[in-house]
Amino acid sequence: MMHVQRLAGEFFARLEKLDEVIAATVAAGGCRHCEGPLHQGNYHRKPRGGIVATAGEAFTRRHSLCCGRRGCRKRALPPSLRFLGRRVYLEVVVVLASVMVQVMATARAAAAASGVPLRTLRRWGGWWREVFPKLPMWAELRARFVPPPPDEAQLPRSLVARLGGGSHRPEDSGEGFADAKTLLLSARYLAPATSDSVVEGSRFVTAALAQMGAA
Repeated sequence: MMHVQRLAGEFFARLEKLDEVIAATVAAGGCRHCEGPLHQGNYHRKPRGGIVATAGEAFTRRHSLCCGRRGCRKRALPPSLRFLGRRVYLEVVVVLASVMVQVMATARAAAAASGVPLRTLRRWGGWWREVFPKLPMWAELRARFVPPPPDEAQLPRSLVARLGGGSHRPEDSGEGFADAKTLLLSARYLAPATSDSVVEGSRFVTAALAQMGAA
């Protein structure tokens, strides 16, 4: 059985600070299209935290940048440890709730425990099985693990288990894998998928976390 406790505001405050540092790191590199200066063009989001991440709903700013050179004006979307693409739910909820579906007795039990509708959980499950393994960032990410890499058929459970110090075996339970440290690692590894460029996104996240002493 997976033991999950509600994440506190301090956890999301740290993610917000890391996102801020990542955005500043991206801005310092200039526009990748014309090398012009990048200015803040942040926007407001209304994230959902379900039951496990209600505190995260208070952190609504999505860091974004805009080129200041006339004739370019292209936007740059820095990697984020809080938002997974355009999903309305916080990234940590997408990960946690998806793991809960895999380790709990029924999907309905996971829906009740996470606060995420059953229909949404099923859609996320399809994304983890069919879409995520084909993303370029997954090819880059899976190469970082000592073989064998996390089982693609068991994502995201297999990924979270490995990050939490568990083995690659599918019979491993989810207990103990959902602590704040493991979730921070999960956010770090998934962050490049939220950027305009997987390679640059990975580099920016690594640099920012090293600067914050969270590498």
